[in-house]
Amino acid sequence: MYTGIVQGLEKIIEVREAEGYRTLVISNQHNFFHDVFIGASVAINGTCLTATQIDLDANQVHFDVSDLTLKLTTLNTLKASDEVNIERSAKLGMENGGHNLYGHIEGTAKIKAMTRNGETMHIDLEIPDGNIKYFFLKGFIGLNGCSLTVNRVDRATQQISIDLIPETLRLTTWKDVQVGDEVNYEIDQMTRTMVDTLENIHRK
Repeated sequence: MYTGIVQGLEKIIEVREAEGYRTLVISNQHNFFHDVFIGASVAINGTCLTATQIDLDANQVHFDVSDLTLKLTTLNTLKASDEVNIERSAKLGMENGGHNLYGHIEGTAKIKAMTRNGETMHIDLEIPDGNIKYFFLKGFIGLNGCSLTVNRVDRATQQISIDLIPETLRLTTWKDVQVGDEVNYEIDQMTRTMVDTLENIHRK
């Protein structure tokens, strides 16, 4: 489980193709992986991945990504030198400054508009597949691994809005996004459960 508080950025060193999966070789320049072990779960751009190899000499960690995950996420677009958001899994008893995320990406949302307000950024995103029903004003969303507050919901256009503070822009890949880009999104599981339960009750 994760909190959506991204620790920082690392770089893709290499992308290796294999049958049924792809391996991402990721740097450890900022020592986020100093105590990682094979089998550990790490959120890469919000996607829960398993560490499959640790190369201490090269200061790199390998993560395998299944074809299904590649199909659902933006991980299929990553190439060498790209930066990715990193969050290690939450530890019991540690502060949770975001909201509970699981790294189970629903799909990708498209950036429709961006407006810079001083050092902050306002972003409008389109939520696909009828999933706008799971988003409410001042609710939560996981976007590229960041826990963010929903500040606008437009069900007619299937869009939501978020606002990014300077620290989020500085620490994450959000500093480089552009209109038209796709980002990984995760639905808050408590909200999904409530909406689906109420829908099922009203169908009866």
